[in-house]
This record gives sequence, C-alpha cells and structure tokens, in this order.
Amino acid sequence: MKYLNLILLLICFNAYGQDWITDKDFDSKINERKAFGDDQTLPVVVEFWASFNDANKFVDWDKLKNVIYYRADISQCPIIKKKYKVRMVPTLIIFKEGIKEEMFKAGLDLMLPASLSEIQEVVNEINTASKF
Repeated sequence: MKYLNLILLLICFNAYGQDWITDKDFDSKINERKAFGDDQTLPVVVEFWASFNDANKFVDWDKLKNVIYYRADISQCPIIKKKYKVRMVPTLIIFKEGIKEEMFKAGLDLMLPASLSEIQEVVNEINTASKF
C-alpha cells in the first residue's frame, strides 16, 4: 500500500510539474510548433529561475492561456542567460516562433513586477498580431 501511494504521488506530481528547459534544448523549445488554430503557433513563455529566489518564482504559470510555458534554471542555462542578458530572477521572456517579443524582469527586490493579467494581456496581443 505504501508503494501504491508513492506511485500515485509521483504520477500527480509529474502531471502538474513544471517543464524545464536548458541550453541544450532551448532553441528547439522556443521554436515549438504547436498549433493555435488557423495554423498559428503558440507563444512560448520562458521563466528564468534560481533556487536562491524560489520564493519569488512565477506561480501562476498554469493559469496562462494559449501559451507553452517553460522554466529555465539559470545555473543550467549560462549561454542563454548571457544571450538574453538575464541579470535578475525571475525574468519572463515571451517568444513567438523563436523571436523574443516581450521581457518582464524582476526588480532589485527580486520580485516580478508583472501580474498574471498583464502577462496574459501581452500574450493575447501577440496571438492577435500574428493572425494578420
């Protein structure tokens, strides 16, 4: 019975777990081609994260609509961190077809200054703009 509970716990954790991205798979992930109706692709949101600031991570990632969401541990992504000039965590970057569209950076207080609704609004604008 102990093992059954452990297996169920692991299945539930994996079903709701966060997808991670590294230097190795970054380019393929931000260029993912998951359809969003009429052959439109979904924007990809990448959160740059660090264990020392786990308390301030973006917790509403599962509430974002019409996006693909990944988290990148800055210790596992030194090349990408440098390429996109990520100096504070959390930092969210929104990509559309591999192109950086928007960036939200934490302030000196290490807190993300954008709310879920602000981020969703930007995602909606990117999705609307790509329809034309």
